[in-house]
Amino acid sequence: MSDAYELFQQGRRHLRGGMAAQAAVALEQAKRREPEKASIREALGIAYLRLRRYDVAAAEFRKILELAPADDFAHYALGRCLEQQGRRVEANGHYKLACSLRPDDERYAARIVDLSAS
Repeated sequence: MSDAYELFQQGRRHLRGGMAAQAAVALEQAKRREPEKASIREALGIAYLRLRRYDVAAAEFRKILELAPADDFAHYALGRCLEQQGRRVEANGHYKLACSLRPDDERYAARIVDLSAS
């Protein structure tokens, strides 16, 4: 088992246990070893999202979208980060992309906002 994989698994265990800060430490180490692994970046983005470090989380999800532009969850999670930063129009665009990529996922559709009503 590779060092990066073990760090990734450790980070995921910390996330499941509600320890986002500890997860971020392990996942940052894993990312240094495997910077192009979307799975590591996704878990790291989730950790930063839970820590309310929206700018850093958004950077992780943007990198995933560079690697895999059709990643529905990355669009959704990036939308959550942007929404928390008050960037509703940009967030809405990512929610719509997530929904179009996976129309059966109700949580994606539930995030789309009718901005004309605001």
